[in-house]
Amino acid sequence: MTELIVPAPAKINLYLHSMGKRADGYHRLDTAFQLIDLQDTVSLNIRSDGRIVLHTPIAGLPDAQHLAVRAATLLKAHASSPHGADIRVEKRIPTGAGLGGGSSDAASTLMGLNRLWECGLTALDLQGLGLQLGADVPFFCSGAGAMRAQGIGEIFSDLAPSSNVFTVIYPACHV
Repeated sequence: MTELIVPAPAKINLYLHSMGKRADGYHRLDTAFQLIDLQDTVSLNIRSDGRIVLHTPIAGLPDAQHLAVRAATLLKAHASSPHGADIRVEKRIPTGAGLGGGSSDAASTLMGLNRLWECGLTALDLQGLGLQLGADVPFFCSGAGAMRAQGIGEIFSDLAPSSNVFTVIYPACHV
């Protein structure tokens, strides 16, 4: 397999308690994550030249800072993979809306390239890598529809997905 298309779902926080900032800039928190139907799509292709190439840049964001590129670069280094990747992200999740779009794109990139590059990492391994990219990334690597998260977002406990219907309103402002 040389191509893989991976969904990158959005999430909402059913509640969020922030309990102060840590020295590393992360906040200690207690939250409940819930996936919702809105999603981006991450398309991945193997490159034989070892390069990581983003084909869908975001205006004003250098490619090297794009979370999907950072995820691919991190996995490549961690797994000592000789492969590269062509990355395309079809954005549907509004940027800066607090819905985890960039984090989900990063997690989907980690999971997809782990499969394409045959790295053999477990979901727990990917969660550990994902934490280096952002506090929401481990949740998206977990494969769960809903979870309670504590610490900086890396300590999970089971949570039954809500059966409620949610309406997400995006007021076109960056959070």
